[in-house]
Amino acid sequence: MSDNSNLTLLFVDDEPGILSSLRRLFRPQGYRILIAESGQAGLDILEKENVDLVISDMRMPEMDGATFLKNVRQRWPNVVRILLTGYADITSTVSAINEGEIYRYISKPWDDNEIVQVVNDALERRRLQDENRRLSELTLRQNEELKELNAGLEQKVNERTAEVRVALNELKKTFLATVQVFAGMVELRSGQVGTHLSGHGRRVADQARNVAQRLGLSDAEVQTVMLAGLLHDVGKIGLPDGLLDKPFNTLTLEHRALVMKHPVVGQNILMSVEKLRDCALLVRHHHELYDGSGFPDHLAGMAIPMGSRILAVVNEYDSLQAGTLVQRPLKAEEARDFLIDNRGKRYDPQVVDCFVQLLAESGKKRVTELPVRALHLRPGMVLSRELNHRDGYLLLARGSIVTKEIIAQLLKLESSEQHPYTLYIRQEES
Repeated sequence: MSDNSNLTLLFVDDEPGILSSLRRLFRPQGYRILIAESGQAGLDILEKENVDLVISDMRMPEMDGATFLKNVRQRWPNVVRILLTGYADITSTVSAINEGEIYRYISKPWDDNEIVQVVNDALERRRLQDENRRLSELTLRQNEELKELNAGLEQKVNERTAEVRVALNELKKTFLATVQVFAGMVELRSGQVGTHLSGHGRRVADQARNVAQRLGLSDAEVQTVMLAGLLHDVGKIGLPDGLLDKPFNTLTLEHRALVMKHPVVGQNILMSVEKLRDCALLVRHHHELYDGSGFPDHLAGMAIPMGSRILAVVNEYDSLQAGTLVQRPLKAEEARDFLIDNRGKRYDPQVVDCFVQLLAESGKKRVTELPVRALHLRPGMVLSRELNHRDGYLLLARGSIVTKEIIAQLLKLESSEQHPYTLYIRQEES
């Protein structure tokens, strides 16, 4: 067991039985435990004691949990804040998230293992933030030292510059480690380690970054897209366990409404970190759809931030294969075809074309072809594969040049048979 004796927890609840349960649960963990039976009593303790983390009940007389945690944030912002709440307290819980900037809310009755893990994760996150601050202060001090160096001491300047680079690299690593802690929380809660859901955030981040680079976004924008890919599901941290990996199209209307709140919750969580505010906006809109049918704001077309349009394509490509978007997990080729079918509807056509081409290039061998639906064919395109009818006979030979007449015939065939065809078009090497 790690040494927690230098860490202090404060439990605030008007029910002595709840306080006793929490004290019995956390005492074996080695923490120093303080208790208060009201919000005001909790504030009085914070005036006198150094507290690392507060767990407060929502429903208390005179001062409820949301008001108490708002006071804690204003007066002791470095104290980690966790709220205990019932399902009926959703309005007050939202207030606590917005005004008290709580780290997490936990529904009662709680699971002992879950609440212990949440506290451990919260204190580890705070330790990483403290380390970030320490490294930032170190960097500032070293920059001040550089300003004071004599211009003639070139060797001394070079030595200090090297130290600053090391400090900045360490700061970046620590910041990314903090982001990864956030990103891993939902996957840890879902219990899907070892399945396709495991590593979902990392896959979305890597592929979204590649698309952003190919589309010519700036380095800063690419970095923001990558971080948003890692953190796009952080708003699901407060959802019931049973909703984390259930296909969206199988949920009840009530459960869908809960899941559809997670982009806004994710934005609210990330907005408290200055370096993640641009990322928070992309997280809010990563479920907006190109035709305006998405959520939470029903944005359409170019009104959706480019980074969010990228995330919508990459996230749903991975989710289709994981089985969290539709009931049956799709194969990679089926997921790719779904993107192509919804090009210009659910998804930005430019993003789909770029992503599909990247998927082709990522194969074991260099692929110089692009899958295209008949509707998107253009005269002059050259087929890289033969096109067969679904009954097996040849429609077009490999190497055929697409003409207006061929396009018209294919569209007529698709309309009469109610069956779409995918053609593979040769791509010219640059």
